[in-house]
Amino acid sequence: MAQPVPRRHPESPRPVPPGIAVIGRALGVHGPDSREFARLGELLMAGDPAMDAFVEWMTHEGSRTVRPQFEQALAHGIDSVPDAPGPLRELFEGLEATPGWVDPEQLRIAAATMRSGGADGLYIARDVALLGGYQFAGFNQTLLRTGALEKGSNTRFAETSQWAMDVIAPGGLDRFGPGYRSTILVRFIHSMVRRHVEAMPDWDDTEWGLPINQTDMAATLVGALVAPSIGGLGLGLVNRPAEYRAIAHLTRYVGWLIGVQDDLLPTDFGDSVRLLLHTSAALATPDETSKRLARPMADDPLQWRYPRFQDLRRRIARSQHLSISTGFLGRHAMATLGLPTRVFPWYQVVAVPRNLVKSGIGVLPGGRRRTAERGYRDALDFMAVMTPDPATIGETTTVAEHVA
Repeated sequence: MAQPVPRRHPESPRPVPPGIAVIGRALGVHGPDSREFARLGELLMAGDPAMDAFVEWMTHEGSRTVRPQFEQALAHGIDSVPDAPGPLRELFEGLEATPGWVDPEQLRIAAATMRSGGADGLYIARDVALLGGYQFAGFNQTLLRTGALEKGSNTRFAETSQWAMDVIAPGGLDRFGPGYRSTILVRFIHSMVRRHVEAMPDWDDTEWGLPINQTDMAATLVGALVAPSIGGLGLGLVNRPAEYRAIAHLTRYVGWLIGVQDDLLPTDFGDSVRLLLHTSAALATPDETSKRLARPMADDPLQWRYPRFQDLRRRIARSQHLSISTGFLGRHAMATLGLPTRVFPWYQVVAVPRNLVKSGIGVLPGGRRRTAERGYRDALDFMAVMTPDPATIGETTTVAEHVA
């Protein structure tokens, strides 16, 4: 019997952002065929069996007892938990059994390359991937039920950025490193959200599918980790082919850790672009929630904290980020999101020459190390401007407050 497909799945592939389409054509990547498109619809009903089973058990067992054991295993490994209960041991033995295909050197190269993107990499993640993702109305339904409007888009992006910064930190994906821990914690929170939202009386599986399903997770994965590298080309950030392959490898491992099933994990960079293009074509169906979430985000820069000339720099920042969004998403998408459509993409003009010089430095002996160090500092400085306090994983999800 065929898997039921929720009504949110469009009848045919949707248009994708122009930048993704251009890169796809350059790499010979085409839109999903009918079989692939149908499969993405079916996976709107698929969750994360391993973590979902653990969360179900934890809920009945009592989170006050199990949560500290989970935190201990997350930080120090399952063998550090005295008399670990069976479901906890089963979960972490699976997570700690790193697949044989994982190459630590590839992870190191990818993380250094991604750190080199600096604040511009975060700009693409914010102004293109996250903002453009608000056209995914089905995913918005989950966000709105977990406090996205109450907590605010600025806090949500700071939290997402903190996870990404943990992932690309030096040694971030080492076992028990900051990115390893943050990714598993995000997976855990996703499962709690999935359980909580699906139980809400106004949630309709036949309309929306499962909250945070496999298709949504795959789109979020490549949107967060691959889209900044693609968008970076439009800002003059050019990497070696081997570095793009390494970024795909890092994305594959992070996806494995976060619970994306194997057939939705990228095998190389071209496959990463394929996944980005295909999931966008399956999910980019906007509705009234798109504007509700996008409009506040456009004005977030007016609240940022600058040490000098604050009012002027806030206005410049708002224009800057709208210019990035307009340049990459196009005027039609901006109109769909309820945002200004006549902003000239001036930031690209400013950024490209500077980043081409940076890209040249990166290929010199020792250059990647220097650009990675500088880029990481710049990204942290930008995060400090957005919010004075370090972001906490799970902060924008009210579910986490109730079950932590």
